[in-house]
Amino acid sequence: MRIGFSLGSLLSVDEVLKCSEILSKTSVDTIWIPETWGMENFSMLSAVSNRTKSQKIGSSIINIYSRSPATIAMGAATVDVLSDGRLILGLGTSSLPIIEDFHGMEFIDPLKRMKEYVEIIRLILSGRVVNYNSSNFNLKNFTLLIKTKREFIPIYLAAINQKMVDLAWSIGDGVIFYLRPIEEMKKTISKMQTRNKIDVTCQIITSVSEDSDDSIIRAKKTLAFYISVGKIYRDFLASHGFKNETSAVYDEFKKSGFKSNHELISDSMLRSLVIAGTSEECRKQMKNFRNTGIDLPIIQFNPIGDVVKSFRLFKKTFLDD
Repeated sequence: MRIGFSLGSLLSVDEVLKCSEILSKTSVDTIWIPETWGMENFSMLSAVSNRTKSQKIGSSIINIYSRSPATIAMGAATVDVLSDGRLILGLGTSSLPIIEDFHGMEFIDPLKRMKEYVEIIRLILSGRVVNYNSSNFNLKNFTLLIKTKREFIPIYLAAINQKMVDLAWSIGDGVIFYLRPIEEMKKTISKMQTRNKIDVTCQIITSVSEDSDDSIIRAKKTLAFYISVGKIYRDFLASHGFKNETSAVYDEFKKSGFKSNHELISDSMLRSLVIAGTSEECRKQMKNFRNTGIDLPIIQFNPIGDVVKSFRLFKKTFLDD
């Protein structure tokens, strides 16, 4: 069965590359590299492609505000050449604080912008001369200078709210879910896949340790971080059964930061959103996520202690290689 690994922002550049080398000798389907406000994505994807052989590499995610569609198309084409045709281009809107406060851009019209980005990127990668005019973009006679490895690079859309989910199923080759309650996700996938089939992925906060309590604490801290800084996740989870928990975690964050707000994550919230525990416990929890209809679970590595040692246990837990 397919499985992806996400080497997240808790790692250094060197640690991402070391973990990628370990995965290069396995049957893992895809290695996903995030972009927040640390490592630049196309640089890391290129570096990871150089340390691996057959695994696909995915961006999860590149936001559609801080780069023009032409720049993203150029980056995607370059990485796809360097990786010998292994790129999956994951796109997302990110969030208002990141786009406006960190990048100084206006966070406006995300649905229309996403639709137009995908259209423009696909036109550019096709090798045709691109003339495109809309309220957001005006491209004149753009032609990609390099020869692409493929005219078609799969594009997956990160989606939270229903309108973006609908768009992903309308124009995407795949969807990337994150922090979606397991029962809600099962219903959404079942409903959406009757429209047309796309590749359904979900990135899952995952922590493995020989001590179950250590794993749970690590997973709770990561989950509390996203609830605290990500209004879109906080609102979505509040509207899907976790209003008390999200309010409590966020209120505590405003008082004392990340010192103890993870302690307010409930057991039911943990079971619905993350994988955490010993190797045996995590394998059982993985089955629950696979049963939602996910085609490709993407397990997000959350290290405990020594990163490489922690990653070897992580890999051993989910891969038979």
